[in-house]
Amino acid sequence: MRMVDLIHKKRNGGELTAAEIQTIIDGYCRGDIPDYQMSAWAMAVYFQGMTPVETANLTLAIAESGDTVDLSQIPGVKADKHSTGGVGDKTTLILGPIVAAAGIPVAKMSGRGLGHTGGTIDKLESIAGFRTELTQEQFFRQVNEIGLAVIGQSGNLTPADKKLYALRDVTATVESIPLIASSVMSKKIAAGADAIVLDVKTGSGAFMKTVEQSEELAHAMVEIGTEVGRNTAAVISDMDQPLGFAVGNALEVAEAVATLQGKGPEDLTELCVELAAHMTVLAGKAADIYEAKKLVRELLASGAALAKFRQFVAAQGGDDAFVDDLRRLPQAEYVFAAKSPAEGYIGAIDAEELGIAAMMLGAGRATKDDTIDHAVGIVLNLKVGDRVAAGEALARVHAAAPESEPAVRQALERLLGAFTITPEPPKLRPLVLSVVTAAGTERTAAQ
Repeated sequence: MRMVDLIHKKRNGGELTAAEIQTIIDGYCRGDIPDYQMSAWAMAVYFQGMTPVETANLTLAIAESGDTVDLSQIPGVKADKHSTGGVGDKTTLILGPIVAAAGIPVAKMSGRGLGHTGGTIDKLESIAGFRTELTQEQFFRQVNEIGLAVIGQSGNLTPADKKLYALRDVTATVESIPLIASSVMSKKIAAGADAIVLDVKTGSGAFMKTVEQSEELAHAMVEIGTEVGRNTAAVISDMDQPLGFAVGNALEVAEAVATLQGKGPEDLTELCVELAAHMTVLAGKAADIYEAKKLVRELLASGAALAKFRQFVAAQGGDDAFVDDLRRLPQAEYVFAAKSPAEGYIGAIDAEELGIAAMMLGAGRATKDDTIDHAVGIVLNLKVGDRVAAGEALARVHAAAPESEPAVRQALERLLGAFTITPEPPKLRPLVLSVVTAAGTERTAAQ
């Protein structure tokens, strides 16, 4: 089976068999298939697409290219969630405790961030003493004892995905829906979850800029999950502005705690209730989404979710006393206001630009070798639709250097440039735009 024949078949719109796809992935991982042929195949996929069965077979081949996690030692339906990224997205810190408090085991492997701000692991490392590396035995034991553990991804999880993504990044084939879907789902399947909820972001701060693109990706991922026997659903959520108010690692941890205390931002709370409810339904702990949302809200209101968060932090060596005294989190040396240049309404906030401003302050990584400053970031004072006066603070900047420093000044300029001030209030769109399941797509009535 020659690679040139498989490239030719896909270029002409043919459907590759499971064996042919396995040959491609195995050969590329071994080094038998050179980059130039894999690039040609990826471009053929970009233009011709893949059928749902092809995409599922590609996902399984990538998932099986390295280590896979067998969670059978943990009783019950194991639930997981994946977000396609965004600015201010700290939902894992809230969802894990809620779902575990509902009696659903959450055995989660998360990554570090590259870009805007840190990933879940970076955020958790803002907590003094928190260990993100556990042995497999410790990982399983903790989930069995308290229902929740979050660790860094294995170095050999889906190596085919790492190799293929690096190639796609330099061959203009990143935007292929089947390749994105198989990349995301291969990691979830290799990590062993039974029920998977996908938070697919759409808007200025997301990879997918339109609802239509996001729904297309969501359908592809739900089809993969269904094809390989995993209960899967996807929520399309707005990322035209940051989620919540905080952007930055320790700042986002503090906001997650406030949300678990019932005092969090309205949008962050709404999305977490939505995602947790879908995880609850897929795991069989609620008959429908309405019953699930009622249960989730009860777990937040009763303090059960917050208690689970404390237990989780302590179990992984973290200083859980910070929950009662947020000053125990890393604190920036300088905090100052970013002031509005005009009066009017917040017409738009470019989430990506705001994320880049946070990265420039040190909250994210421009390269994988960069060191994150857990204390720095941005806390918004206002969101889209809010009235603002000239000179009023749009946000508070948490920095490691004074405002006069060139790097901080450049970040501040970027931050201010992310805001659009309009004379009239803008039309607001819903936070949750649609939900995609194996049964189809349900759109928010307000659209």
